[in-house]
Amino acid sequence: MPTSRWFGLAVLTLPVILTSMDVTILHIAIPTITHELTPSPSQTLWILDVYGFLLAGLLIMMGNLGDRIGRRRLLLIGAAVFGAASTLAAFAPAPEALITARALMGIGGATLMPSTLSLIRNMFADPAERTRAIGIWTASLSGGIALGPIIGGLLLEAFWWGSVFLINVPVIVLLLVLAPRLVPEYRSSASSRLDVLSVLLSFAAILPTVWAIKTAAEELAPTPAAVAGLAAGVLAGAMFLLRQRRLQTPLVDVGLFAGPRFSGAVLGAGLAMFSLVGVMLYSAQYLQLVEGLSPLVAAVAMLPVMISVGGMAVLSSVLVRRFGHPIVFGAGAAVAAAGMLAFSRLPVDDGLVLAIVSSAFIGAGISPMMTLATDVVVASAPPDRSGAASALSETAGELGAALGIAVLGSIGTALYRSRVLDEVPGDVPAVVGSSLGAAIGVAERLPAEAAAHLAGLARHAFTDGLGAAAVTGGLILVAAAVICPLLLHRGRDASPSVR
Repeated sequence: MPTSRWFGLAVLTLPVILTSMDVTILHIAIPTITHELTPSPSQTLWILDVYGFLLAGLLIMMGNLGDRIGRRRLLLIGAAVFGAASTLAAFAPAPEALITARALMGIGGATLMPSTLSLIRNMFADPAERTRAIGIWTASLSGGIALGPIIGGLLLEAFWWGSVFLINVPVIVLLLVLAPRLVPEYRSSASSRLDVLSVLLSFAAILPTVWAIKTAAEELAPTPAAVAGLAAGVLAGAMFLLRQRRLQTPLVDVGLFAGPRFSGAVLGAGLAMFSLVGVMLYSAQYLQLVEGLSPLVAAVAMLPVMISVGGMAVLSSVLVRRFGHPIVFGAGAAVAAAGMLAFSRLPVDDGLVLAIVSSAFIGAGISPMMTLATDVVVASAPPDRSGAASALSETAGELGAALGIAVLGSIGTALYRSRVLDEVPGDVPAVVGSSLGAAIGVAERLPAEAAAHLAGLARHAFTDGLGAAAVTGGLILVAAAVICPLLLHRGRDASPSVR
């Protein structure tokens, strides 16, 4: 295998690290942004969510577009959009501007992820080398997710909050310079006109469904608007699937889901990201606002998570050769579930060690789930449809991440708000119910005794919400530990070359 291809792989890890890092980098910065821009609770969740929502909504379309116009070309176009949007986010003067910039980052990011994975599929034809390359790709993906809060903490220690976005720009410039020289172009020989109606239906299926689940979780009950949104999303999804069956070159090859291995891998990727990203949102806030750590120290405290994620991503290929996909996948989900349930027991005082250890177990369990899911999905697709297949895997992961922030974030916020507003004195501003950061800000302006009471009340309410969200994520992983290995095991006879 020419060395240049491995250099090309190194270049392709740059956008993977950036796009995954941007899913979580705000977790460490959101307390500072809340203080500086004073967004409403809904705006805060949209600042966190809109990137993942558009990423998930557009990945399928962008994967197919790359198959048609050239995957490297799409990668470079998306990188330019992502870099420009990152600059806009860095200097956003208000919550609305930041939400808009994050949306544009999601559009650019949607072109990067499927392009990188499908290019790897074509650069590494040998199955053993491809598995190692995908392991490196997944380590970059998982490492970026874990690296986000750490990089954010380092930047916030020295610069203003916008630096967490501006850091993307030099990396994007490096990608734009190196990719044309080290990464070969590839496009499908069977390219055809992109079906616009399928694109619109896929978008109409994903976004209303995500919004409905987010709204229902935030209200802790299915509202009429949420039910209507869910019905609209399901209807659009059914129309989308029916149309794909009739198209000669569909946007989504529905036939891939007939294989239990493929279905189990896609489901596992979504559930893994749902739990990981949703809990990391709480971890950064717990370390800063409950334990009282600075952004830099909080980032250092999260370093074991990054080590466990990256190490297990690389080790996964070794474990799967010895034990097979179903056992490694199920064991990973079980370890992550145990870590999640331990995380749910975080106390208000002296919980630093438990937070670090439980988070490391979560990362160590979820990392092989993501690695093996990606490997199975990419190996299931023919080379000329690898962009679309890899987009399905990434859509599951990004949709899971967006839902994790929306659902687990909304559960925690709703429980926090109800506990605080039930017990706070009537003369305290209602803004304390929006977030722990807002409550701490109000407490700083009160007399010492009242400040201590309000801060203690808010921290207890926050840990209650954290516990409820973590238990929900843990139960999701328990289900994944049972269902996904069964699907992977059922599909082994159809794929004798893969354990």
